[in-house]
Formats: sequence, structure tokens, C-alpha cells
Amino acid sequence: MRRIQVEVPGKGYEVVVGAGILSAIDEVLPSFPRAEKAFVVSDLVVGEMLFPQLSEGLQRAGLSPVHLSVPEGEEAKTLQTVDALYRQLAVQEAHRDDVVVALGGGAVGDLSGFLAATYMRGMPVVQVPTTLTAQVDASIGGKTAVNLPEGKNLVGAFHQPSAVVADVLSLASLSDRDFRSGMAEVAKYGLTLDPELLSLLETDLAPITARAPGVMEELVGRCAEAKARVVSADERDAGERLFLNYGHTLGHALERLDSFAGRSHGEAIAVGMVFAARLSEAMELSDEGLVARTTRLLNSIGLDVTGPLPVAEEIVDVFRLDKKYHGGVRFVLLAGVGEPRVVEDVPQDLVVAQLKEMGAQ
Repeated sequence: MRRIQVEVPGKGYEVVVGAGILSAIDEVLPSFPRAEKAFVVSDLVVGEMLFPQLSEGLQRAGLSPVHLSVPEGEEAKTLQTVDALYRQLAVQEAHRDDVVVALGGGAVGDLSGFLAATYMRGMPVVQVPTTLTAQVDASIGGKTAVNLPEGKNLVGAFHQPSAVVADVLSLASLSDRDFRSGMAEVAKYGLTLDPELLSLLETDLAPITARAPGVMEELVGRCAEAKARVVSADERDAGERLFLNYGHTLGHALERLDSFAGRSHGEAIAVGMVFAARLSEAMELSDEGLVARTTRLLNSIGLDVTGPLPVAEEIVDVFRLDKKYHGGVRFVLLAGVGEPRVVEDVPQDLVVAQLKEMGAQ
């Protein structure tokens, strides 16, 4: 078991990573002395699989578990779903000292965190991520949000969890596609913040693709430590936390233009990282070879970074709704592996040219 401390002003919390810790969650949760109920938000598939064992641990912690079911994936991240959850909390007589528990992937974590941030002006939330994407990234740092038809994560709030409990055994049930999608976020950490992790990915993927519990605990733990360092230094995206958005500007645009029904998040981010590498080279920020290395890494994971792209001008229009927009589109680029930079003066004609070279219309 690995315990990683996240220090943010006024509230620190632990990220606990281990194998088999879901059934012993009462041993790793902080105390909630005034709480009576734990409202566990998950989709039906995850709920049927994991809610029973989670419930036992919550009961031992003195919390009465209540399951709140939501749709799967990004479909759940809507204001309509939040409204339905608000009403369920009201009917169940939830109090602000009760606990919201996010059991599932990144979408459930975002939704549950936003629910907790806004109901009765704030309830505690515990993140229990069950996908690789959520364990290494989405569950840590307090970003919560839902989507609008116009863009991803446009309505949200910063609301730090009281704890993050990542049981790597839950990764065994992921589809190969979902696992590869999570590996895109792992690759992002290797390219931006942890070159030693990148070397590990480039050396031997076999024990990772086999999802060996000890290896996954090391992998998730390393990513969680990197994210904890960044969040502790920059809770609200004012500086280096922006580095975690490497590949996400194009990735989020592709998700939006596909109406969240095309590429998965990780597949879209993989394309976005190749695009960011291309911009880095084209602007002579990085040496040649970054694009080739990035493509080789992502292909080895099983992520396809080719395929059709939407119309370039449509992509640029969506960029303007990106949360990093500040009088222009800001991109996270690389001066080299482990050397991320936020760049604000990327010429639009260069952006369009690179998109078209990648297959945009």
C-alpha cells in the first residue's frame, strides 16, 4: 500500500493506492464523526460489481450506504443528471455532513465531485476510482465538472476530496480499450513530469499490459505522486498544473466534436499529444524526434494516433471554449521530455497547417 499526501491550503488529504483495499476501506478512510450516510454514485455495471464489498467497509466505518445510479461514461456528466441526484439527496434527507462517494471512472468522479461541491453548499466527497484514467489522474486534485453541448467540463468547481482510495485490483475488469485509454494518461506523465516513468514504459510493457497488481501499484503510485506534487503547488490551474493538460486541448475538442461518442478520452488525448509534439517541433521549441518518439510510445501501448479528423476550422472554433483560453489559445508544449511549457503565441495558421497534415479537412 502506498500513501501519498496532497497538501492544499486549508485541507490536506491522502491518496491511498493498493491491491484489495476496497473491501477494507474503513481502515483507510478519514473519520467523518458527524456523518450518518454515504451516498455512493456509480453506474449500474460498476455498482453491481463493487457496491456490495464497498458497502461492508462503509458500514464498518459507521456509514449507512445508499446507492445512487447514473448513466455510464460521459453521458452522465450533464446538468440534468445533477438535478436528478440533487432531488434524490433531498428525498433521502441528506445532510451536509454526510459523504458522497464516487465509485467508478473519471466521469463519475467529475459528476460526484460537482454534486458534493454544490449540494447544501458543500459535502465531503471520497473518490474511489476504478479505471486507470481515474486512478492516475481524474480523481486527484479537486477538479469537478459537468459538460454542456458546447463543450466539455464548462460547468464546475474546485472541490478537494477528503480521500482518494485506488484499488488496483479493480483494473483487472477493464476492457482492453479502457485500459489503453488510461495508459494515454500514464504516457502523459512520462512525457511531461516523470522521464523515469517514460523509460519504464519504453523498456518493458509486458508486466503492465498483464496488469500485475504489484506493477500497477507502482505505476499508479508514481502518477499519483506526480499529480500530488503539482496540485500541492498549484491548486487552481494558475501555473504548473496547466502542464497536466498536455494533449488535452485537441483531445477535448475531438471529444466535443464527436459528441463524446467517438474516440475515448484516452484515444483523443493520444492524438492530442502527437499534435502538441508536432507544434513543439514546428515552433523549434523541441528538437526533432519528439513526434517520432511520442508516436512510437503510443503505438506500443496500442493507441492509434491516425484516423480522420474534423474540419480544421471547426476544431479551432472549439479551441476558443477551452478553459486555457486567455485572449488566444494557449497550448502546453514540450521543450523536451520532462520540460513542459505553456505557450500563448502559437500562430493560428501553424495550428491549422499541423491539423491538416494530421488529416483534418
